[in-house]
Amino acid sequence: MPVYAVKDVIDLDTKAPPHLQRISILDIKLTSDCVHRSVKGKVVQKGPVVSCKQRDCLLKAVIQEEDPKKSSASQHASINVIFFGTLAKDFSRSVSQGDMVLLAGFTISKSPTEQTDRLHPCHLEMSGPDACLCVCSSTVSSSSGSSAVCAEHRNIYVPLNELKPRRIVNVYGVVTFFKQPFPTKGTDYCSTLKITDQSNAKVGCTIFSERLEDHPKIFRIGDVIRLHRVKTQMFNGSMTLLTSLGWSTVTFDGMLDSPVEPRTSSRTFHFDEADKRVVEALRQWASSQSLLASEPTVPLSSVQPKMYFDLTCQLLAKACMDSRCMLLKVWDGTKCEHPLINVTVAPDALEGEPTNSQDRENLTANILVYDNHVEVARTLKPGMFLRLYNLHAVPQRAPGQPHDVPCHLGFHLHGGTSYGRGLCSIPSDNPDLLTLKRVLESQAEKLASEKEVNDGTLLEVWYTPPEAIDGVGSKDIFTGLTCGHTLQQRSLAHVKRCTPPAFHHVCAQVKSYKPQNLYQCLKLFCPQCTTIKEVPDDEFIAQVFQEALRGSCQPCSEHWAVTSSVDSIQLDRAITMHVSCDMVLENTQSQLLFLQGVTLDETCVISAAHKNVVPVRSEERRMRLLDLSAPFLFCERKRYYGCKQCSQSSFVEPEVSGVEVWDEHNVAKALGVQLMQYVLLLKFELEDETGTVEALLWEDAERFFHASSADIAASQEMQDKVQTIMDRLQPPGSSMAERPWLELCLIAYTVEEDGRTQVCYQITNTETREDLWARP
Repeated sequence: MPVYAVKDVIDLDTKAPPHLQRISILDIKLTSDCVHRSVKGKVVQKGPVVSCKQRDCLLKAVIQEEDPKKSSASQHASINVIFFGTLAKDFSRSVSQGDMVLLAGFTISKSPTEQTDRLHPCHLEMSGPDACLCVCSSTVSSSSGSSAVCAEHRNIYVPLNELKPRRIVNVYGVVTFFKQPFPTKGTDYCSTLKITDQSNAKVGCTIFSERLEDHPKIFRIGDVIRLHRVKTQMFNGSMTLLTSLGWSTVTFDGMLDSPVEPRTSSRTFHFDEADKRVVEALRQWASSQSLLASEPTVPLSSVQPKMYFDLTCQLLAKACMDSRCMLLKVWDGTKCEHPLINVTVAPDALEGEPTNSQDRENLTANILVYDNHVEVARTLKPGMFLRLYNLHAVPQRAPGQPHDVPCHLGFHLHGGTSYGRGLCSIPSDNPDLLTLKRVLESQAEKLASEKEVNDGTLLEVWYTPPEAIDGVGSKDIFTGLTCGHTLQQRSLAHVKRCTPPAFHHVCAQVKSYKPQNLYQCLKLFCPQCTTIKEVPDDEFIAQVFQEALRGSCQPCSEHWAVTSSVDSIQLDRAITMHVSCDMVLENTQSQLLFLQGVTLDETCVISAAHKNVVPVRSEERRMRLLDLSAPFLFCERKRYYGCKQCSQSSFVEPEVSGVEVWDEHNVAKALGVQLMQYVLLLKFELEDETGTVEALLWEDAERFFHASSADIAASQEMQDKVQTIMDRLQPPGSSMAERPWLELCLIAYTVEEDGRTQVCYQITNTETREDLWARP
């Protein structure tokens, strides 16, 4: 085995082969002679063994110059070491963080991570039969000090006031602020927190991980957290901790005298009596500093209008309102002083037991969860205990409601993460839930004893047959519903009187719609930042191509691409074509073709024979995309746009390996572009015998017209189909008596605009009946 253990640090020098000459880490250069050379240092970071295609497996570690004066004088005193194959596995089993090692038989290469980890510009590679190392365990000569030391596992914990930049450290701390994990623009989730300890230093932490379960399980300010293998760096003049290779975390309840039980998804974490003493000491100190609030959340009975608060509760039922909104029906056993809004949804759309009993007693809080919090809300199950952070109590008044009538309170968990906004589930054995459980049990017993037999009358409302509007029953209905709701059909006047949010079934006619020119209905929508913009016309796009032609005429030179050129119809210009080296032998229909020096018309002609065409320009002979005001991709007759705000600012080398089908989504991902979606946006003015309502059609427009927005943008046939449907809804020159009736599902919701709350309506879960609109 190429790993040798010695008992004393001195033995690393005395027992090393005499032909080895030691070289300082600071003196290592790419041109340094590696033959008969050795490097000595302390292991300050040790990563896990990971598999790789080229060399079976590898492990990355960081060793630091053994001389404390040299290590503190230069950031190049620490260097990355990569172990390959069997040596990686032996190193993982035999060496721990804090051990001293002597390396020999290494090679020197340029470090690809110098700019990010700020370590030595070179790294050492240990592989092959000549590579070997000697190790001296840190337990032999561990020194005493203020840092907490675990003898068995040899983890050293650094007080927060002793942290230095560009180090890999282990720390304990008390949480003073935190945000629940939220998705980043990449594949990771991010959570942020601030911690402190007995030194009174305050340090920010940023944690990235693809898996939600790996993030720290923090439920309240004052919880204790342990972080292993995190990287220190200065940011805006303050010390910050970032996750690094092999990081891990464990959290603990911060309440005094509560059980010291670790919260973590890892099955291999180490925790012993020494760790327990550290946690208890931090709890005692936090209690003396009043870091732990006596009441971490506010009960419903104390909530006031316009208040932002944290709520601990139990989930009774939930329902999906639309793609960016979830309804959570919760209670905490206390009765709010103000009347609460009851959001009505069909029983078949509700997951969980009906909440009729709690609703009547003003015990149910209807919480609308928006945007980035919807993903977490979808994973919740009725019966779970929840904690919601920065919940907003919104006073809402129904249209036409007198001002002397009290407003109803609705609860909104707005999008974003400001002020720690978010939600999470809490294990049922959490000590914070003891009081809540007692209150809920008492309230449940009271409701059970008062339950009346006539609850069935409430259910009859759901199943009452819809009332036919005068003169409608004998006519063909031009649309059908796809939601499966069993709601009673209501008049538009009734809909306008109801307090949003709610679903409604109505029967109405189209009085008017906007825009009248259907090509103006097509918009571009970014799902990342929710920006909506107009689809540019050909004249504007042609100008973008012309501006690119006026730029550099030199062809791009990229190492990953094969380049060829053909003469343009214009004799003073050549069209340059680039194809990835990995795609040269593929069929032209599956190639990703980059075109430089083309006009819009030439791009359209070439894209008819090539499925994926990307127009580019040259900037200092480097490839760049055109301005994203123009399409970044042409697929035969279809054009695709990218979002300027959410796309990468610089062109990236496309990753073409492993992609089986090149569609617009894979092309956008390979180029670092945030793909914008085509959407249809129309405003209808609906009318029945009782009044009118303006309603948008956009999220379910494709279902309504039986056609995708992308196809409508590219196909004249699809555009004619949409025009035919609109002409049937509102025949040119027709009176209201001649227009068809539509059975529609409307969703009512509120939006904030200029400090005012506005009620809006949207057509959803509705489609036109093809057997009617297709009639001649």
